Amino acid sequence: MDYAAESLKLHYQWNGKLDTVPKMPVDSKEALSLAYTPGVAAPCLKIKEQPGEVWKLTDRANTVAVVTDGSAVLGLGNIGAEASLPVMEGKCVLFKAFGGVNAVPLCIGSQEVEDIVSAVRLIAPSFGGINLEDIAAPRCFEVERRLRQECGIPVFHDDQHGTAIVAAAAVQNACKVVGKELKDMKAVFSGAGAAGTAIFKLLHRLGLREATLYDINGVVYPGRADLEGDPYLAELAALSRPAVTEGGLSAALKGADLFIGVSAPGLVTANMVRSMAPRPILFPMANPTPEIMPDEARSAGAAVVGTGRSDFPNQINNVLVFPGVFRGALDAGAVEINEEMELAAVEALAGLVGEDLSPDYILPAPFDERVCPAVAAAVADAARRTGAVRPGR
Repeated sequence: MDYAAESLKLHYQWNGKLDTVPKMPVDSKEALSLAYTPGVAAPCLKIKEQPGEVWKLTDRANTVAVVTDGSAVLGLGNIGAEASLPVMEGKCVLFKAFGGVNAVPLCIGSQEVEDIVSAVRLIAPSFGGINLEDIAAPRCFEVERRLRQECGIPVFHDDQHGTAIVAAAAVQNACKVVGKELKDMKAVFSGAGAAGTAIFKLLHRLGLREATLYDINGVVYPGRADLEGDPYLAELAALSRPAVTEGGLSAALKGADLFIGVSAPGLVTANMVRSMAPRPILFPMANPTPEIMPDEARSAGAAVVGTGRSDFPNQINNVLVFPGVFRGALDAGAVEINEEMELAAVEALAGLVGEDLSPDYILPAPFDERVCPAVAAAVADAARRTGAVRPGR
C-alpha cells in the first residue's frame, strides 16, 4: 500500500480525525435545561465554593491537551503549527483508542518559550494533563520545566519521556537476552536531543554509567567549548563518562555493548557492528530509515535489534507508553508525572513479555490489550506511593 497517498485521500475524506460526542442526549426542553441554562448554574456554583469538585463535575479529569509548536514534527522537522495539526489529531486518536483518554490538539502559533508557556498555563484549568509533542530541543526542556512548575497538573513531553520509557523497557529485556548487566555495559548514543537526552538519563538512573553521546557537533564531553551556554548538554557530559572525545561513531562503537540511535539514517555500517562487543544490542530508531537496517545489523553480529518501524520485530513505539501513563496519572489524581512513575512504567512494560522473551520479542505489541491497564496501574500506584496526588486522593 502507498501509505502516503492513501492517508492523504482519507484525510480529505475524514476532514479531520476527531469529533465531539456528547455523553447525554439533548432531545427535550428538560434535557437542555439540565445540560445548560438554568440547571448548569448549580455545578458552576458548587465548583466556585469547592474548587476540587471540578474533577467530579466536569470532564477535566479525563482530558489532556496535546500541545506543539510544530518545530520538530516526526521526521518532517520544523513545519509549523498548522502543518502539525494532522499529527496532533492523530495523537489524540491514539489517546482515546488505547487509553480511553479524551485529548484536544493545541497547535501554538509561536516558537518562543515565553509564548508557549504562557498559552499553556492560561488554558491549563480546562485539562487534567498536558502532553507536549514535537517541540525542538533545547527549547522543549525549558518549556517542560516551566510548565511543570506553573500548571499543577501532569506535564509530560512524550518525545522525551515516552521514548525513554519504551526504550528503557526494551534495553532491560534485551540485556536479559544477551546475559549482560546494564551497569557493566558500554553504550553509544547517536543523537542528544529530546529523545536521546531522556533515554540516557533514564538508563543512567537504571545503572548505565559508561556512555558516549554524539550530537551534531560530535562527542558530548566535559569541557567542550560550546557546552558553556547549554546546561542540558553540560549535564549529559558530566554524567556520561565517554569512551572517546574525538572521532566519529566508528571510534566509539569499538567494544561497545549497546547502540541507541535517535538521529539520522545510514550512520552505522556493518563493519562498525562487527567492531562492537560480542552479542551487541542495537536500537537504530531514526524514522523512517534507521541508522542501520535490522537485517544488516543482524548479519554483522547484532544479537538484538529494535527500530521505530512496524515492519520489523521489536518496534520501539511510544504508543506503548503515553496512553497508560496518562490513564494512570488521571486515575490517581496526579499533580505530576515524576521519575518514580516513569520507572514504574518501565518495569510494567518490560514485565509483560515474561517467559516469551526472545531476540525478536523484547516488547509487547502495540495492540496487546494488556499494555495500557498494566502501565496505568503501575503509574497510578507510584503516584500514590510518592504522594504526587491531589489532596483527598
